[in-house]
Formats: sequence, structure tokens, C-alpha cells
Amino acid sequence: HMVPFSGKVHIAYIPNGKILGLSKLARIANLFSRRLQVQERLTRQIAEAIMTSVEPLGVAVVVEAAHMCMVMRGVEKSGASTVTSTLLGVFEKDKELKKEFFDHVNSASRL
Repeated sequence: HMVPFSGKVHIAYIPNGKILGLSKLARIANLFSRRLQVQERLTRQIAEAIMTSVEPLGVAVVVEAAHMCMVMRGVEKSGASTVTSTLLGVFEKDKELKKEFFDHVNSASRL
């Protein structure tokens, strides 16, 4: 993807002994977002990195981003955003946990 995109990353995980500090979560997101990247792969890479590093019971990641390609050319829709998600572990299986996570993401998006 040669045109930049920017936005927000929402991360949740259920610890299984080891925990990560908030700054580490931000570093993981920044590490993968600095690469030539597509949003779908970025979302999955963040989730998989957390799953590998601390082996939690589950990880959920949502990326909301505005893509400059949509603003500058083509549909020319400023304010349009694309949302991608990756759910691993208990977030895949537990419907209530998944709902709680997406409720938090939706309420944070309205701020």
C-alpha cells in the first residue's frame, strides 16, 4: 500500500500469568504500523505478536483507519474509515466477551 493511512488501534487481552504494560502495547502497534503495510495484515500481526509474547488466554485487536487513497482520489470521501478486526483465543469462542470488547470499542469511537 503506497498511500498512507492513519487511525486508532484498540487492543484487549486476557492475561494468563504474564502481562504487558500499556507502553508495550503501543510499541507493538507502532512496530508493525511503520512498515509498508495493509490494514488487514497490520491488525493480524499486532494480535499474533501479543499472543506469541505473553501467551494470553485471548487477544482482540480492532484498527480503525482513514485511508488517504480514499480522501485524495477515487471516491474522495473525507471522514470515511475502514475497520478491521482480529480475534484470537477466548475472544473467538466466548460470545459475551466478544460483545463486551466490541461495545468498548464502539463507545471509545464515539468520544
